[in-house]
Amino acid sequence: MNTQPEKVSRIACTLFVLIFTLFTSVTLVDGQGKTPKGRPTPQSVKVRQVPQKHEILNRITREDMALILKDADQTQLKQLAANPEAKRKIAENLRQLLAVASQAGKEGLAEDQNVRRELESIRLIITATLYDKKINEGRDAMPPFSFITKEQVKAFWGEEQTEPGGLQSTSGKVGSGALAGNADARRRQIEFKEFLDSKIALAKESGRFPKDKELTGDEIKQAREDFAKIKIYEAEAAAKKNQLGEEFNHNLELQVKLQQAQFLASRYAQKNLTEKVKITNEDVKKYIETHPELNPAVKKAKAENILKRAKAGEDFAKLADRNSDDPGTKGTGGLYKNVTKGKFILALEEAALALEPGQIADKVVETPYGFHIIKLERKNANGKPNQTYSARIILISTTVKDPNNPQSRGIPVNEMVRQNLEEEKQKQVLDQIVADNPVEVAEDFIIPQK
Repeated sequence: MNTQPEKVSRIACTLFVLIFTLFTSVTLVDGQGKTPKGRPTPQSVKVRQVPQKHEILNRITREDMALILKDADQTQLKQLAANPEAKRKIAENLRQLLAVASQAGKEGLAEDQNVRRELESIRLIITATLYDKKINEGRDAMPPFSFITKEQVKAFWGEEQTEPGGLQSTSGKVGSGALAGNADARRRQIEFKEFLDSKIALAKESGRFPKDKELTGDEIKQAREDFAKIKIYEAEAAAKKNQLGEEFNHNLELQVKLQQAQFLASRYAQKNLTEKVKITNEDVKKYIETHPELNPAVKKAKAENILKRAKAGEDFAKLADRNSDDPGTKGTGGLYKNVTKGKFILALEEAALALEPGQIADKVVETPYGFHIIKLERKNANGKPNQTYSARIILISTTVKDPNNPQSRGIPVNEMVRQNLEEEKQKQVLDQIVADNPVEVAEDFIIPQK
């Protein structure tokens, strides 16, 4: 028997942002430093040099789908080619992702200052990364931006001699140093501060970064160098836009839009969807009341009958071996030996420690796992450190198993009902979002051949 209830976290956002699970992602650079090479399809995406307002991608063509899948594993591509349903599912998931991102825009999430900066940051980083791979194609594999020199970085910051002295706080740690009087350098320093602060703020808000953590001087120095390199390549890419060609520009815009959509969908799920799909205890109770097969009354009656027999003098250990649903104490007469205080579910422990050795609790104890009949065998004197006790427990389980997976662990009825209701509500909410935000995603796309 599990003595501590397992808290199952079912966050609504996972339904909406895990989109490319099987075969693909829109990651900028893969583990080998490769970058997707696209095919030009200018009809589907309009390339904008400087986006003034975030626009949601609402159409993905057959060519776009082939582009997205281009760097997928060969084995996965073969499996996908042989499975039309998997192709349909990928298209459906993309449609859902873009619809949720569109809904996020409608509800104003993109107007938040830090969100706007992150959307701009996504474009900046993707542009620099794809440009880096484009111009250095065929050269030895190196970490991103490795071909940018220290002299270029110093020139970007307007530094001729010493580097700035450091940052005084996470939001004000950017020193002026040799930048005084250099308007471009000061502007870039302000941009870096906003870039860094917004990323930290979003990371802390989402729980990915401890709220009380401050960046070290070395971390800020590295971030500052990376920012300079990204901006250097972003500026070069903008200046050479026409030279880079239609294929590069289309691939860039598609990657940017997909990454921005994934960010917005994740943000929307975190901020808005959690409440929309929330299931209350009252919802669970009402569902169980209207489904007699889940009602624990029969199990409770069985437990109370066993308690009555034990109180009447029947051998407790034999009753446990014959009736308990606890696999952990089968053949031991239901014995939990030398249990350290604090290890059991609180309701069981309180009931056990309220007894004297040899006594049986007067009432059945209910937990998420079922109904328990308890007999205390031994306990240390109160007040001793590391108090231990031994008890026999008969469990009449109310847990249920997934009918599609008979080997799965049983879970409490309330938990199962909550999960099912959450899934139903998530589907309803998602279906409505998709209906309200039409997105065209090609399902008849061609699987790339390698």
